[in-house]
Amino acid sequence: MSAVLKAPAISDAERAIRVDLAAAYRLVALYGWDDIIFTHISARIPGKEHHFLINPYGLMFEEITASSLVKIDLAGQPVGEQLHIRVNPAGFTIHSAIHEVREDAGCVIHLHTPDGTAVATSKEGLQPLNQTAQLVIGDLVYHDYEGVALDHSEKPRLQQDLGKHNIMLLKNHGTLTVGRSCAEAFMRMYFLERACTMQVRTRTLGTDNHRTAQSAIDKNNALMQDENMGNITNTLAWSALLRKLDRIDPGFRN
Repeated sequence: MSAVLKAPAISDAERAIRVDLAAAYRLVALYGWDDIIFTHISARIPGKEHHFLINPYGLMFEEITASSLVKIDLAGQPVGEQLHIRVNPAGFTIHSAIHEVREDAGCVIHLHTPDGTAVATSKEGLQPLNQTAQLVIGDLVYHDYEGVALDHSEKPRLQQDLGKHNIMLLKNHGTLTVGRSCAEAFMRMYFLERACTMQVRTRTLGTDNHRTAQSAIDKNNALMQDENMGNITNTLAWSALLRKLDRIDPGFRN
């Protein structure tokens, strides 16, 4: 399959979202979070049609470009000139469940990383063992595993478990984040994955760990709820990440 697929004429707004979403795919690959052609990142296209973009099934994340992303509807069907392109049905189930009920879900990221899945499989879940985890757990929820996500009957339970939260550990499965933009979803995933890796490494040293005072945990949680702080962090970090991609892997913009 070619890494560049013909896309229809698009608006400037959609073009910008395509570039950011392609960047998110390339960054996931760069950080080693990808799973060959599996897992997914979706982005909502503004408009009453409720269309969103997702990866064509069969491309590696490092191959994704702005023009290769597939526009699909909430029924999981490609629209426009990409009707012949296949998407992963399991990806549609998870992502459409969230896009259906969260108007603020501009981007949804779902991964199967070793450390993220390890923590999602652990009965204790993510613990506030360090600063990074403490920036995450205030917005973190869990969803029970029900098998490969092909059954649409799971969607209401996924929607209920997520609620208004933006970070989820899918038990025995992986990680998931939601953001108003690709930048916001990616930064949430960055902190979640980093927190999981830190916990896995800390646990290899045993369970006799320094504990943080609850007042400090609450302080860090409040910091992440500050929208202005989040906007500044996401804007600065995302701009830096795009500059990095432009230096080492600029093909995502094609």
